Amino acid sequence: MATFSYKAIDSDGREIVDKLVAADRASAIDQLFDRSLNPVSVEKAEEVQPQGLFARFGGVRKREIDAFTRQLANLLAAGVPMSRALGILSREASRVASKKLWAVVHDQVSGGMSLADSLSLHPQAFSSIYVAMVRAGETGGFLDIVLEQIATFRAREADLKGRVKAALVYPILLAVMAVAIVIFLLTFFIPRFSLMFAEFGGSLPALTRYIVAVSEILVKYWFVLVVGVALTVFAFQRLVSSSEGRRTMEGLLLRAPLLGTAMARFALVRFCRMLGTLVGAGVPLIASLRVANEAIGNQVLADTVSSATESVQKGNPLARSLETCRVLFPASVIEMVSVAEESGRLDQELVRLAGAYEDELDRHLKMMVTLIEPAMLFLMAVFVGTVVIGMLLPIFNLQELIR
Repeated sequence: MATFSYKAIDSDGREIVDKLVAADRASAIDQLFDRSLNPVSVEKAEEVQPQGLFARFGGVRKREIDAFTRQLANLLAAGVPMSRALGILSREASRVASKKLWAVVHDQVSGGMSLADSLSLHPQAFSSIYVAMVRAGETGGFLDIVLEQIATFRAREADLKGRVKAALVYPILLAVMAVAIVIFLLTFFIPRFSLMFAEFGGSLPALTRYIVAVSEILVKYWFVLVVGVALTVFAFQRLVSSSEGRRTMEGLLLRAPLLGTAMARFALVRFCRMLGTLVGAGVPLIASLRVANEAIGNQVLADTVSSATESVQKGNPLARSLETCRVLFPASVIEMVSVAEESGRLDQELVRLAGAYEDELDRHLKMMVTLIEPAMLFLMAVFVGTVVIGMLLPIFNLQELIR
């Protein structure tokens, strides 16, 4: 489906300029004839193009999408028709990029396309999870509730990701500082010491020779090393872009100490909150499981949940179906889900579990940072200390070298 701009003449001889949604240009012309309009020109409308600093994000900021979601939910809950609500949001948009995108969505929906289908044509702004939730809300007739749930979910998700990033900032800064200091010593400090040692002659200690050799390689062949690092990064990106490579990498990370547990808990929080949100909004369990599965963000864990979804389709209880993925669902979670199923409080229990494990994840991240900080400082001391000691060893024998 695409949006077409047209100019046509109606039965009274008036010129009409507007837009419509159709599969192709021929279908657009057929629609005009069905409306008793004589087309003068029918051209495919330009898509919303990314602009400026936010081009890589589709031109529309995340907070604008959040505001669009919540405002559309409020308008629909107040009884405003979909087309009119989208028109209001388009007119009130403050930025050109978002105004154009909301206008395109409005035209597509006004032309007969569902909101979910329209949003799916703009993946740069609306993720597959977002579209899947909207589609479930449209199908069930409670779109305003689902949009409100999406806005709440995105806010909680942003808060959780912000805490994860904040916890990792200091360790990353320490790692960058360690690398920068070592490179400075190897490229600036050591070459000057090497010239001084060469003037005295004599044999240098083994550690000093190794450090000097590394320094010379880094100074002479730095361009080759930079190209090698760039090619390595490119090869890694190609690897993780494939489904098999991504599964392999995620499987290794899940088995890593501390980090694997943090990744599993993060996926559990996202899954439980999404599933609880959808079930609470009235979305059928199977459809909710499929959408929540996309929210996990880890293909290895998502594969196991897909197997659990198939088990639920066959009539098995949810708790029993989730037992196959112990990495994601601890035994205590399985028991609580089982009790919630029996009592009819599954949606409430899943949201409660998401909150509880979010607090646990927060504590786990703080513990990780507490352990990583001294470890990084120790590694910095080892690398820098090794270089310094390697340069000081000849000085201890300086008197013998002078003789």
